[in-house]
Amino acid sequence: MDDMNMQRNNPWFGLSMGLLGLIVGFALASAFGGGLALPSRQLGQAVDDTVPTAPPAPPAEDVPPVTDEDHVRGNRDAKISVIEYSDFECPFCQRHHPTMVQLLEEYGDDVNWVYRHFPLAFHANAMPAARASECITELGGNDAFWQFADLTFENGFDFAAHAETIGVDKTTFEKCQQSDKYDDFINAQMAAGSSAGVNGTPGNIVLNNETGEAKIVSGAQPLSSFTAAIDALR
Repeated sequence: MDDMNMQRNNPWFGLSMGLLGLIVGFALASAFGGGLALPSRQLGQAVDDTVPTAPPAPPAEDVPPVTDEDHVRGNRDAKISVIEYSDFECPFCQRHHPTMVQLLEEYGDDVNWVYRHFPLAFHANAMPAARASECITELGGNDAFWQFADLTFENGFDFAAHAETIGVDKTTFEKCQQSDKYDDFINAQMAAGSSAGVNGTPGNIVLNNETGEAKIVSGAQPLSSFTAAIDALR
């Protein structure tokens, strides 16, 4: 058998010729304007990296008006209230707390922040913290409530230490905190929040106090979600 026949019968010969054909074909295709198709996002093509616009906040119904019983931070006479149904043990509420502080700084006297209770059953410290906050309010007033809220979200559930920091009578506070005197009030706020459309924490309702129109902003949303809802109601 001559050398040519030996090469043709060698299995590597066929494989080599096949690869050679692919290389030549690709080179010819490239020379005449063909080639492998690129993905739809071509090299050098501009990419739209804009963040999708959040959908408009849905309306809230049957929102209880803001009254003297509420814990209000900021101007009580503000046209717009952001009502937060919250749980002191909720990690998302903890994350949300600085956003609300920033919101008040941005809007000044035009917006206030209302805290209402929504203690979730699977958070062991939520109901005790809600009770403690009401006892602090009884002894120290509205400002003491907000001091308690800040301390609890920052430092946890040492209620006696918070009472001492705030400056209320420790013995009277502990006696109140160990009772259930505020349970009906706390549960009523939670029920009202559920009726208005709140189903988790933080459940936020942006309310126009003059018209009664309200929108739900669920969860620990960025500041822009609240400004959009507020501006739509002003």
